[in-house]
Amino acid sequence: MTTKANLVKFNSAEEKAHFVRNMFDRISPKYDLMNRIMTFGQDVRWRRLAIDLAALPENGALLDIACGTGDLAIEAMRCKPTLVVAADFSLNMIRLGRQKANPHKAIRFIAADGLQMPFRDDVFDAVVTGFSMRNVVDVDRFIREMARVVRPGGKVVILEITPLKSSLMKRGFHLYFQKIVPFLGGIIAGDREAYTYLPQSVEVFIPADELKQRMEAARLRNVQYKKLNLGTVALHWGEV
Repeated sequence: MTTKANLVKFNSAEEKAHFVRNMFDRISPKYDLMNRIMTFGQDVRWRRLAIDLAALPENGALLDIACGTGDLAIEAMRCKPTLVVAADFSLNMIRLGRQKANPHKAIRFIAADGLQMPFRDDVFDAVVTGFSMRNVVDVDRFIREMARVVRPGGKVVILEITPLKSSLMKRGFHLYFQKIVPFLGGIIAGDREAYTYLPQSVEVFIPADELKQRMEAARLRNVQYKKLNLGTVALHWGEV
């Protein structure tokens, strides 16, 4: 990995995967707090909307892949599922998630890589992921894996920050995300590097319309997306 002018670059996919795993392990104790602060608490509402779009049937089964500390999995419990699997490749995130979700016995936390999910085909009624896509090294493979493990008629839902098109909005977003967020990350989470990389990962991520095309290429049907928070966040959903 090289760092030049505060820009984090990677020499290989393996290097990025190693960096991302270690980064999330480091920031896990303050991850939830930073999410609330960075989004002014709006991420709670966005996750609620994501679960609504998943259309999980009562007594259904849901996978929250790249789950972090399991906020989407916990939100899904209001749908009264029989099983929720929360999977992530950061062991520290999983440990914290288990503690937080302890009252919800239907949630099972496991270590898993979204590019090689340890599940059979057609297992879940829905798969959701939040703020993970820009951190994976192969977006198309990640989407294909999500689609693979969902039963016919089930939903795939992706919640992610999305690059802005408006130059005026870009300037304001850049000021906040590239200057203020790293400062807060250094003070609150004690990790300025992590909260320098995370904003930068948005700038190099694919726009919402291209992510829709990638989902369609993975043979998802009726793919749609909705932008939130002045266009800075996008919810994508499609049907298997």
